[in-house]
Amino acid sequence: MQDLIDSIENLKKSEINKVIKKRIKEFADVGKKSLDTIFEELCFCIMTANCSAEKCLEVQTKVGKEFQNLDKIELSNKLKMCGYRFPNIRAQYIVNAREHKGDLKTNLCTNNNLKDLRDWIVENIKGIGYKEASHFLRNIGYKDYAIIDFHIIDLLTKFKLIEKPKTLTKKKYLEIEEILSNIAEKLNLNLGELDLFLWYLETGKVLK
Repeated sequence: MQDLIDSIENLKKSEINKVIKKRIKEFADVGKKSLDTIFEELCFCIMTANCSAEKCLEVQTKVGKEFQNLDKIELSNKLKMCGYRFPNIRAQYIVNAREHKGDLKTNLCTNNNLKDLRDWIVENIKGIGYKEASHFLRNIGYKDYAIIDFHIIDLLTKFKLIEKPKTLTKKKYLEIEEILSNIAEKLNLNLGELDLFLWYLETGKVLK
């Protein structure tokens, strides 16, 4: 663990630290915007399962407000035109998610239990698992969720902090999240910041 901590401590002394702090502020700003903007962020996270963040960012920019009103066939065709890999199933998930916009707003405004808030999203929004729910919440300003994707798993495996799991069950996700929480505490970072540092270590990029 110390090798990983040392690597991140070095990054904290570099310009990347400023980039990451700016990105965290941008996430918080998104969370203060309209429900439609927050819903578009949810759509981005629905799309990220088995698809690169760069591609999903490109699609999110092109589709924009049409996430709110295109029917399933229209949205599927739009995603297809954007070169997105899973247009039909994700269009269905996004259309289904619209039915929960009101309840989503209520939970974001009133649910102060971070565990319960994430569980509600996973249980009610089709196409969203723990990784995607954590990603969504981080991207709208919540800082205490770990986004455990294959980049993070590969990095933790490389530093011998975990054995690479065959499947990422809820139990395994929470176990790895606890390891990341311990690392974040030692570095005086929140999980949202730590994720961006880890992502940079593994990919050389700071995205969202």
